[in-house]
Amino acid sequence: MPSNFDAKKSRILKQLAEPCESYNDSSPKGTIDEPIRSLIDDINNREGFVTTSSCSGRISVFLEGSRPVEKADVQANSQADTIRSSVGGKGGGSWRFVSHKPVKLCNENSEVDLHNAFGMHPKQKLPSDMESSTRYVHLKFEAMILHVLSATNTYAQEMLAAALASGFRESGAVGLSSSTQQESTPTVAVRSTGLGFDAIIGYEICEDGVQRIQSLVDESYLRILVGIANSRFRINSERIARFRDSLFRVRLSNIIDEGNQFKATVWEDPVARRERKRQEGLQRQQRQQFEKLCTKEDVLGQDVYKVHLSETSSPYPSPS
Repeated sequence: MPSNFDAKKSRILKQLAEPCESYNDSSPKGTIDEPIRSLIDDINNREGFVTTSSCSGRISVFLEGSRPVEKADVQANSQADTIRSSVGGKGGGSWRFVSHKPVKLCNENSEVDLHNAFGMHPKQKLPSDMESSTRYVHLKFEAMILHVLSATNTYAQEMLAAALASGFRESGAVGLSSSTQQESTPTVAVRSTGLGFDAIIGYEICEDGVQRIQSLVDESYLRILVGIANSRFRINSERIARFRDSLFRVRLSNIIDEGNQFKATVWEDPVARRERKRQEGLQRQQRQQFEKLCTKEDVLGQDVYKVHLSETSSPYPSPS
């Protein structure tokens, strides 16, 4: 195992071992998401892997940030203009609501007021024109994302194969090395962007020096969006379960008992797999053709095949 990997894993595990009240990371919640806590622990207990960041999946309401930039237009004045920052949570902004599990639409006796839960004022008459500096509010769903540091290329390929097979189709790896002499510790990103969605549901308004969040949609449409996000949460949970099963099943099946010998299998790319399957099919076909021409008899405890060649099957010409 590369020494630099062991050092990184030791440092990360030491941080994760801190009590919840003292542990803090850069996520909005500041801790590991409970829905994947056991998955994180199981991966980190495995040789050759350590997780570096994670999110179990979330429904969030996010207010865009703003930052001052100089206008590029030479005809503009020298004053700074305000533009919207990244809608992904980078460059400022604030989280109005975050949940790592489906959002309840109903309590025991009544429906949940989503506008109130998201800190928005109900929809009113929309302005005829929005200023370029307007900050919008997004309702977003994002599937699980997991970054895993791997000790070698082989470990990274194993993790990536399990991710792709489980439906995390946008997964990938960085830091792979083509040299067998050079130590590399690739990072695998387990992710699926296809489940995610982003909808603008409101905007920030300032009246009489007071800022508030004004909704652009009514309550029924907001409930539809949350219902869609909840359904995608279920799909996300199913993929996480498949990923876990695939990762640990592949690991166990990579050791094949062959009597007293054990053979370690390796990950194969799709082209190599297709060629192997083609060769196996040809071998089965040849074996089936051979068995049609043979009968199996037991001779002194051994299986003996006797070939019966007819005139049509014999490779030799019949005597004239």
